[in-house]
Amino acid sequence: MQFDAELLLLAMAPVFLACIGWEAWHLRRTRPGAQLYSWRDTFCNAALALMQQAADKLAWLVIIPVYAFFYDHYRVYMWQASWVSFVVLFVAQDLLYYWFHRCSHRVRWLWAAHVVHHSSERMNFSTAFRQSLMYPIAGMWLFWIPLAVFGFPPKQIVAIVLINLGFQFFVHTQAIGKLGWLEYVFNTPSIHRVHHARNDRYIDRNYAGVLVIWDRLFGSYVEEDPHEAPMYGIVEPLHTYNPLKATFHEWASMAADFVSVRGWRNKLRALFAPPAWAAAYHAGRAAGANVGAAAAASSGATSIEDNHTAAFQTTRRP
Repeated sequence: MQFDAELLLLAMAPVFLACIGWEAWHLRRTRPGAQLYSWRDTFCNAALALMQQAADKLAWLVIIPVYAFFYDHYRVYMWQASWVSFVVLFVAQDLLYYWFHRCSHRVRWLWAAHVVHHSSERMNFSTAFRQSLMYPIAGMWLFWIPLAVFGFPPKQIVAIVLINLGFQFFVHTQAIGKLGWLEYVFNTPSIHRVHHARNDRYIDRNYAGVLVIWDRLFGSYVEEDPHEAPMYGIVEPLHTYNPLKATFHEWASMAADFVSVRGWRNKLRALFAPPAWAAAYHAGRAAGANVGAAAAASSGATSIEDNHTAAFQTTRRP
């Protein structure tokens, strides 16, 4: 089956914009005090989308030849264009997307790109546009190489990735409730609201792209609880609508942690440990600084250097 996914998504652009307009109107009418849309947040999302699209256009120029190399030299099968090959490609890519998405929440290097998508404290259709231009640097494209080895041409790989991501636009909403039996097969707004939440019971769950069967199969599925509303955003909140800061804040934090920690084992953790490691490290440093400041004040420390010394000594005590 041959198709041009880029033209398909371009044709869908008015539909995406109409959905955003309808949702903003509907939520203002039905939940007037909730402020589920913000002009600044929406414009930030739009700017991030444009930046990501521009970066992807350049990245594909390099990545497609890589897929072509594996397709030409290492493919194990040759698929004929048909509905059967399309279904196999769709399911295989969706499985690989699940693992890419799960790794993006468990490996800080990947999270540094993916965190952009989660950094808004709002959940609406415009949040789907909130993407990072750094995905090619993080290595998202590496996860699709098996599709080339499995015998799918590079342009079909790009097309199915775009279709998968295009579908996910429609699960970024609070205006649609649960969808009955569909919840057992497909990713839905309810399932994806859980994924964007930072509540303890919800965090790092529901990694589905299109099919939720992978979450159910690999033990990462959690149902949205009507008695516990999702709280959106990230554990270390991003207090800015600047798209450049949204894009690079975690990369800057990761670099700073890499420089500040001692020992190569900790330096590797700063790059590749789960994001929870960084949050705990930052919390520990903040707590140590607070305790150190109090200790320095009580001992008459008069300089910044004294305060840092007191903090280090206090946090080293058993």
